[in-house]
Amino acid sequence: MSPAATSRAATPAYRRLSVEQRRSQLLDSALTLFAHRAPEDVSLDDVAEAAGVSRPLVYRYFPGGKQQLYEAALRTAADALEQCFDEPPHGPLTARLSRALTRYLAFVDEHDTGFSALLQGGSVVSTSRTSAIVDEVRAVAAARILAHLPVTDPGPRLGLMVRTWISAVEAASLIWLDEEKRPPLDELRDWLLDHFLAMTTATAASDPQTAEVLRAALEMETADGVAGSLARRVLPVVSDAAHLL
Repeated sequence: MSPAATSRAATPAYRRLSVEQRRSQLLDSALTLFAHRAPEDVSLDDVAEAAGVSRPLVYRYFPGGKQQLYEAALRTAADALEQCFDEPPHGPLTARLSRALTRYLAFVDEHDTGFSALLQGGSVVSTSRTSAIVDEVRAVAAARILAHLPVTDPGPRLGLMVRTWISAVEAASLIWLDEEKRPPLDELRDWLLDHFLAMTTATAASDPQTAEVLRAALEMETADGVAGSLARRVLPVVSDAAHLL
């Protein structure tokens, strides 16, 4: 085989894709890069090389350049994060939250650097539009969690509690990445579930609606579930403070 033929054989053939297929390919390549490098450290040349296309082709699909590409990639990532909270309304509440958290933390694990840049802000490509996308993810997560609670009109205390827990999940995720992903993902998930129950219990002490939600949720829990495990660990500690009653 001649050198020219060998070179042609070693070079992947250019694939003719539909508009949607090509756009998805470029977004997938961009997301992979943004997942492991800060947005400002990724160039259009990097995206083109990762996708195996030319820089002009990237501009053809994203004439706004890197900013448009970043926002489109962020929108794709946001959609994936929102889907993490899609969960059938069946079974114990903590089991549903556990599955949602597992998906969420797996996304954080896979997109570590990009996730940090996304939530911590400060990137040169951050704009009011990118901030709005991040805020939307938080709002969707809160709405989907509240939808699993047996109330049709969540009051301010209950809504505040859920939104505060989501903020705690974000903060813990960032710290987890900064601490080289320690403890293991499943331990972090279980700890965050404990936090949800603890925050719900504390809120229930002063909010009748949250108390009703908590009672309904506990009726569906099992002794070997998350709530039962937390109760067995907490009750001995609380009994030591019986003199405060």
